[in-house]
Amino acid sequence: MRHRKAGKKLGRDSSHRKAVLRNLVTALFRHEEISTTYAKARVLRPIAEKMITLAKRGNLHARRQALSYIMDKSVTHKLFDQMKDRFSDRQGGYIRILNTGHRTGDNAPLVIVQLLLTHEGISSGKAVKRGVRGGKVPTKVSGKKANPKRRIRVSEDKQVKAEKP
Repeated sequence: MRHRKAGKKLGRDSSHRKAVLRNLVTALFRHEEISTTYAKARVLRPIAEKMITLAKRGNLHARRQALSYIMDKSVTHKLFDQMKDRFSDRQGGYIRILNTGHRTGDNAPLVIVQLLLTHEGISSGKAVKRGVRGGKVPTKVSGKKANPKRRIRVSEDKQVKAEKP
């Protein structure tokens, strides 16, 4: 049993695992989008977000910490100069993981890891409560609270009439 054993081994020894993750982080900040397996992406996310947090801090100590992990000095400079402003107003969640399918050789699940753009994911400040089917749920209907889990059944005749004007 793996009780109290933190982290994923990824089928590698510690030095190989560290090298793979350092290369993945460097490639992610260089190209801003990489394709990898789902297991590696899940391990990559907290490391990359920590590097972005270091860039947001922006002092000399943070830059040296990032330089000790990222493999390329020019990528670190890009992170601290350009990407720092891009994520300055976000409080985390800088990375998106998108499923793309399975690899043909070993059927491993593949994903695309992307850095978010400036305008993505920023809401207007209003939270909209959504129901089961994505429609807006009113907070009160005739004095009773609405149940968002409850499905409303509409006959096919009423749907056809509603579609035609």
